Amino acid sequence: MSRSARRPSSRSRTATLAAVLTAPVLALAACSTTTGGDDGTVQVLASFYPLQMIAQQVGGDRVEVGSLTPPGAEPHDVELSPAQVASVSAAQLVVYQSGFQAAVDAAVSEAGPARTVDAADLAHLETTEQEGHTQELGGESHDEADHEDDGHEHGGLDPHFWLDPTRMPAVADAVADALSEIDPDGADTYRANATALDARFDELDAAYTAGLATCERRTVVTTHEAFGYLAQRYDLQQVGIAGVDPETEPSPARLRDVGDLVRAQGVTTIFFETLASPKVAQTLASDLGVETAVLDPIEGLTDDAQDYFTISEANLEALRVALSCS
Repeated sequence: MSRSARRPSSRSRTATLAAVLTAPVLALAACSTTTGGDDGTVQVLASFYPLQMIAQQVGGDRVEVGSLTPPGAEPHDVELSPAQVASVSAAQLVVYQSGFQAAVDAAVSEAGPARTVDAADLAHLETTEQEGHTQELGGESHDEADHEDDGHEHGGLDPHFWLDPTRMPAVADAVADALSEIDPDGADTYRANATALDARFDELDAAYTAGLATCERRTVVTTHEAFGYLAQRYDLQQVGIAGVDPETEPSPARLRDVGDLVRAQGVTTIFFETLASPKVAQTLASDLGVETAVLDPIEGLTDDAQDYFTISEANLEALRVALSCS
């Protein structure tokens, strides 16, 4: 079944939002949280995990952060319940990324939350080609297949900026500024927390720079093209079996082209991920006689014991092994 058949159209989503955003729902939601939580915490809503992590780290004990994307759910095509839509209006701050999750964009537009931080305005998003670091292959391109599906909503921009840690501090600083406006008494805390978080991003960037400096191979074959910013930052070449959206099914021509590249360039590993089906990657790897490994796009958590930084460190180690880095 195609994604366009499974997912409601933008018109139907708008109609649904109009139905749930009635005056009584909004009035009740606004009364419950406009002045913060019962313990005085600032009520923050993030659209998916990387932005939730930033809000939690910057806000600390002074904030309560919820997410519109449930743990373990793939965020690209998230749909919102009426209660979630109402929560967008009620939140004191919404941290989201426009152009990534259509249902969230519609909810923000309709609900008009008091304050928002839009990561898309801060992360300097680029096209999916990433200045040559996403390798195009011969034959039928995955981009053509993506755009034939009316569910494709990224507009040619790669949304996965958080996989380049150098693009994260701008979002953390903006969240600190927004929280300081809501809660002036916590301004020093928010700024200190953001500074500490920015330093962790700098350390992660240094680890990737050193760890991927000298490798026998630099081509990374992945389930979907989530790693363009990472590839650009650390001089790698990304080849996606599918395009930017992990639910796009690759054509037979695309699979043949990826197979030809794997053989020609001596690729030893095809990467799959945690929130999307690994079957295509595993089948292709088996056909080609190469290994598989996890490369996590950090779109959501499946294990509470992990976080953005531990997953990033595991990704670095997986890349070093697959690329034979010294």
